[in-house]
Amino acid sequence: MTAWHQHQLANSLRLVLYSRSYCHLCWDMLTALEILRGEFDFLLTVIDVDANPKIDQKFDELVPVLTDSNGTELCHYHLDEPKVRAYLQGQAQ
Repeated sequence: MTAWHQHQLANSLRLVLYSRSYCHLCWDMLTALEILRGEFDFLLTVIDVDANPKIDQKFDELVPVLTDSNGTELCHYHLDEPKVRAYLQGQAQ
């Protein structure tokens, strides 16, 4: 990886989606986020809550949960597109 790519990754917007493999709401949110990637440049990490008991206990029935890279919740159950769009616009400036 070049220094330029490392710099780009370090400065990229990052979102975290806490999800379950069998959750249709999770799939819907992931699809909506992929559409937003057409407008915004951000990294998305998908974490399976069932793979970690502490994460599962924290989010349990709230999944899907979308957070920023600091762990601040942006939305759960359904993508709050206006809120996420405002967040991405504000962070991209």
